[in-house]
Parts: sequence; C-alpha cells; structure tokens
Amino acid sequence: MTDQQTTTRRFATGKWRSLRSLRVRLIAVFAAVALLAAVSASGIAYWLNRDAVLKRAQDTALNDFRVSLTRNVSDLPMGASCPDLAALATNVASSGLSYDVVVVDPAHPECPASSDPAHFTLADVPAALQSTVARPREVTESNPYPYHLYWQRQNLEGRPFVIGGTKVVPNGPTAYMFKSLENERADLNTLGWSLAIATLLALIGSALLAQAASATVLRPVKRLGDAALALGEGRLDTRLEVEGSDELADLARTFNRAAESLHEQVEELSAREAQSRRFVADMSHELRTPLTAMTAVTDILEDEAESLDPMIEPAVRLVVSETRRLSDLVENLMEVTRFDAGTAKLVADEVDVADLIMSCIDGRAWYDAVELDAPRGILAVVDPRRLDVVFANLIGNALKHGGSPVRVKVRETNGSVVVEVSDSGPGIPEDVLPHVFDRFYKADRGRARSEGSGLGLSIAMANAQIHGGTITAANGEVGAVFTLTLPLAPPPPPSEDGAGDGTVRDAVEHEDAQ
Repeated sequence: MTDQQTTTRRFATGKWRSLRSLRVRLIAVFAAVALLAAVSASGIAYWLNRDAVLKRAQDTALNDFRVSLTRNVSDLPMGASCPDLAALATNVASSGLSYDVVVVDPAHPECPASSDPAHFTLADVPAALQSTVARPREVTESNPYPYHLYWQRQNLEGRPFVIGGTKVVPNGPTAYMFKSLENERADLNTLGWSLAIATLLALIGSALLAQAASATVLRPVKRLGDAALALGEGRLDTRLEVEGSDELADLARTFNRAAESLHEQVEELSAREAQSRRFVADMSHELRTPLTAMTAVTDILEDEAESLDPMIEPAVRLVVSETRRLSDLVENLMEVTRFDAGTAKLVADEVDVADLIMSCIDGRAWYDAVELDAPRGILAVVDPRRLDVVFANLIGNALKHGGSPVRVKVRETNGSVVVEVSDSGPGIPEDVLPHVFDRFYKADRGRARSEGSGLGLSIAMANAQIHGGTITAANGEVGAVFTLTLPLAPPPPPSEDGAGDGTVRDAVEHEDAQ
C-alpha cells in the first residue's frame, strides 16, 4: 500500500469516527426531532390553510354564480336564440368576481355561448362534470329540486380553476362557471415558502441548542475520559471534581471510589513487590559469602576426587556439581534483581560482532560443535560482557537441548545486526513457544531435562532489551531458531527517575560494592 493510500485510508477512518462521535449523534437526534416536529406542524398548517383558502374562494364564486344566474336567467326569452345565450353568458360573468361563463342550450347545440370564447368553451368542461350536471336527481321531501349546482377543480393549461355547473330549468340551458384560482395559489406558495423558512430556522435553532446541550453533557464525559487516560498511564492520584447530584456526578463519584481503591491496591502490591525484591536481594547477598567459601572447597575436592575412596568420589562430584549450580543460581538471581530494580547499566563499546561471538565460542570450547557464519566488519556499540551472556545462553541452550551442529548466522539489515542461532533438535512445542522467556520455565516435555535454573533465557532477553533489541523464538525447518536483533547505534541512557525501588537499589549497590 502506498503512502497516499495509507493517508487516504487514515483520513477516511478518522472522518468516519468523527461522524460516529457522541456530539454528532446528539446534534443529529436534536435536528431530526426538530425537523420532524417543524415539518409536521408546517404540513398541518399548510393543508389547513389551503383547504380554508380554496373553500372560501370557491364558495364565494359559486354562490355569486348562482345568484347572478338566477337574476339574469329570468330575462331570457322562451326559445332563446344564440345571441340571447351569448348575452346571458356575458351578463352572468359581469358580476365582478372575475369568472367566465359558458351557456349551452339543448335547443341550439350548434352555438354554445361563452363570455370569453377564445379561452373557454364547452370542451374545457370535464366530461364527468357535464354528465353529473345533466343527470336529474329524484325529487323527495329532502330534495325538492332535480338539478343542483356541482363543481370540480381542474387545471387548464397549467392554471388552476374551479369549474361549477348547473341546469337552470328542466328544459332550459345549462351554465358552467370558470373561476381562476391563480391568486389563491400564489398566496399558498407564499405561505409554503414562509413555512419552509420557519422550518429551516427551527432546524438551525435545534442544531445550536443541541451543540450547547452536547457541550454541557460531553464536558464531564471528556473530563472523565482524560482522568481514565491519566489513571491508565500510572497517575493513580487522579481524581474528578464532583459537582451537582445528577447521573454524571454519580459517575464521577464512582470513578473516584474506583481510583482510590485501585490506588490502595497498587500501593499494597508495590509494597509487597518491594519486600519480595529486597528479600531476594538480601538472600542472594547472604548466600554469596558462604558460597564463595564452598566453591573454594569444592574446587579442592574436585582436584582430589580421583585420589579419594571410590565409594566417596560420586558423592564428592555431586556436591561439586550442585554447589556450582547453586552458585550460578545465586548469580542469576542477583542479575534478575538488578534488572527489576532498574540498576543494570550498560558499559558500551564499539566491537566487531563476529569477534565477540568467536570469543564466546572459544572461551567455552564450543568451536567443534558450532558452525559460524559471521562476516567481519559489522560494528555495534554494545556492552561486551552482557552480550557475551546472551550468546552463551542462546548457543549453550541450543547445544544442550537441540544438539549439534548449532549454526550461528550474523547479518546486518536496516541499521541493526541480526544473529540467528539454530539447532538440530526436535524444535519447540507450539504450546511452549510463548513461555520460553518466562522465568523459571522449563519445557521438560519437549526436550531433555534441563539442570539449569530456568532463568537463562529471561536474562538473555533482559540484556537484549537493555541494548534496545529483542529476541524471538521460532521453529525452523530443522530444530529451533532464536533470533537476536540489536541496533548498531547505542540506545539512549536510562532515566534516573525511573530506576525502580530505592530500597532494592541500595541493597544491590551494596552487594556490588562487596
């Protein structure tokens, strides 16, 4: 993936997260509720006003049409001619409400009369309305007239009209009225725009209100998040200021109680850990003095073992072996204590990694069992003593547990030196791999029983980490492969403030002085 694609992907991810934030969701909910309420109210107001405006306009026009038609039809002579019908249409339409009239007489179907024949004719009247107007209704007590005034709203050439029609007498003409609703439509459009603007203003107001409300709600939540982050970073004295008695205040109180409880538990665990470290340091220091004398005695016993009674010789050799093992264990415990207390220091020097590995192999007489592939000239700034401990642990474990030949390969890559140590054994079981660097861990089921303490690989890992590197364990095609990666440049010096527990450090430094 290119840098541009990575940047685009991060931007899209950040944008998606920002859209899913609580503030955005609160504003969206407020806006949705306000929009729904405003649209509902505006819609109801619009339709109520629309019906009222249209009903008032059409009722006024239809009533005026009825009155004008009743007044003028009495002047129409029997057997009216086409000019008489035209005069009737003109007279009815001249009432002052600006509507047009079409008059149709069954006796003169060839000449339907219109007050504006250029725009309104019988063809403009809907067929359904013509059929309804011409159909007589049964005369009853509740319906004394067979013909009535009917109306229908219709768009003619894109303009709204209310069209009314009625038959004057059973054998008389039929009149139709065309009343334009353009003014009413303009008024309704103005009303619609006004309601739309009001809805928009309500939406903006709700968004501002949501912003203010979200700030009020999210400010304590942000403080709680910052306090939780500080607590997670180790500032256990972090507390929240409690204000009010609402749910957020209860949450702040709960956080303070949890932080106080965590602080007490951490202090208790720290005190116990400090006691344990002090105990290990003191125990190792106290054991070291008698072990020095015991080691000297065992060296003498080992030299004289061959001249001793054959019945006693095995016991002497066992004492020598176990004494040396105990001495190694004490030294390892002292080294672990230094790492835990933060007092382990690097005495760095620029060395050739190949020379350092050769020195480690020659000093332990492993040259016949180790195949070395290490080009000269790879210089690294390291602590030779600590790196020798790392190489000794990795190669020694490979020889002890995996078997020879052990292959050591060195290469330089990306400003680091990589050392691979592989053996010819059965490999490491998959369930053991995550634990090989744990203290006192022994994989007896996968390999031959170890007589070591189980601290070697953990100390090797600590020495690698103090150099700014690391060690990984895996299974190769044949046997196990341990890979040490170290930077060529020296690591920054450790902070004096984070050295560890002062009590343990004093004990270790006292031991070193001895």
